[in-house]
Amino acid sequence: MEKPFTQNGTDESLKGKGESPDGTNSLNRRSFVGAITSAAAAITIVPRHVLGGNGFVAPNDKTTLAYIGVGTQGLRELLPLLDIPELQIIAVCDPQKSATGYLDWSKDGLRDEIRKKLNNPGWKSGGDNTVPGGRDNGKVIIDEYYRKLRPEQKLNGCNAYADFRELFEKEKGLDAVKVMTPDHLHGVIASAAIKRGKHISIHKPLSNRLLEGKGVIELARNNPKVTTHLIPWDYNGSMEVVMKWIHEGKIGTLKEVHNWSNRPVWPQYPTLPTDTPSVPKDFDWDLWLGPEASRPYHPNYTNMVFRGWYDFGGGSMADMGHYSLWSVFMALDLDSPTIIEPNLSHVCGLRDSTAFQIKNDFSFPMACSVRFKYPAKGSRPPVDLCWYDGGMRPQVPDELFEEGKELDPEGMMFVGDKGKILAGFHVDNPRLIPEKRMKGIEAAPEVTKNANKTGFQLFLDGCRNGKQIQGSFADSTALTEAVNLYALSLRVGRLLKYDGSKMEITNIPDANKYLSRTYRNGWNPQTL
Repeated sequence: MEKPFTQNGTDESLKGKGESPDGTNSLNRRSFVGAITSAAAAITIVPRHVLGGNGFVAPNDKTTLAYIGVGTQGLRELLPLLDIPELQIIAVCDPQKSATGYLDWSKDGLRDEIRKKLNNPGWKSGGDNTVPGGRDNGKVIIDEYYRKLRPEQKLNGCNAYADFRELFEKEKGLDAVKVMTPDHLHGVIASAAIKRGKHISIHKPLSNRLLEGKGVIELARNNPKVTTHLIPWDYNGSMEVVMKWIHEGKIGTLKEVHNWSNRPVWPQYPTLPTDTPSVPKDFDWDLWLGPEASRPYHPNYTNMVFRGWYDFGGGSMADMGHYSLWSVFMALDLDSPTIIEPNLSHVCGLRDSTAFQIKNDFSFPMACSVRFKYPAKGSRPPVDLCWYDGGMRPQVPDELFEEGKELDPEGMMFVGDKGKILAGFHVDNPRLIPEKRMKGIEAAPEVTKNANKTGFQLFLDGCRNGKQIQGSFADSTALTEAVNLYALSLRVGRLLKYDGSKMEITNIPDANKYLSRTYRNGWNPQTL
């Protein structure tokens, strides 16, 4: 069996420069704050929150966090963390220093969110003064919020780094990290964090290479005191009603699961860039590339378009399938598929009066479907899982023809040999079709997971208690395998036979090279 990581050369010294102090002003989390008063023979310990006033959390009770990746989505998800009293963000990290050249879903939306959070209607991002982003913005936002809105806690300033490796070297009092980087950096950062005993909350996917992702999961299993959290678990729907109906025989024997997304909603380029624009000021392109091979800078690789490239992203299934399918995988106890069958769009060109199909093994197709065949397990029979994106959907079922309806742009469908269950993309609002089959059956109630706490707050509880939570890295094993096999099958463009026990493609040996990556010196997860 191939090892999860492959050594490629020797490691070089750390690269990139940070702007942080040397760490001497870091919060001393081991300081003890308390007061003891006595009355007669009794001794009473005064609670620390009383000593510090309303909202006070003693230093020993805070979790210190480094926020790695402060682009647009990173900043957006940073804002709600600022007023968690038991959390102190002590460092940010991003290879881009200033807010230059960022892209977002709206021009002023993120800026206005930041202004509202800081109660500062005049806040400006600096840089090109368009879309916020970069480590300078991250540091300024944290420092201003703590100074103005958490002054009683007298929090130290936030440090800023370009290179996460330098951050780990200098931030000695660090408890945890949250990672909001492009996909190709997730696995290497997660490996480095776990090896240092740092709890980690990370966005999807765990990695955009299968063996790297499996290596991270194994590392997490071997370090059980490190709490891990893959963020999309928090947004998965409930399979409770669907499984109840399946077990009751409402659709007979389950045969197929179909899940379709309207992604991509970003450009996916069918050809490689040919021009070579200048690297933006204060942007370390080499650090952004991380473990991937060197190439000239181009903005079409970065920001919100990175996930359309095999080297840097995981495609639409890695982007959205984590939100819809995770609970499906767990409820059906899916492990490794034996067959992966891709169907994908292609792009043609003209050369010398002749049409030709453009060869592409560098970017995801504009539209595709991928079928995964899962063998029987226990009492569950074999089941096919079919993913669709780019506007592709299953055929409209006959049951909807009776009602004059079509499939929504996004959704989920469970097909049995005696009926079908149709649901929203997140398995929300499940219903038997046609609607007349719902007669006498109450509509499924809305299920709210963890109604009293956000997923991140549950992660913080896990950090303090040294326990795992739902949505840990280990919970994502089967889904991590599926999203990486999805990408591999599209890249090869052929039906694949897969041996999960060996993590090996058996019918096209050359395809196995895409299970891993060749790491540049200094970036191999085994030596970080």
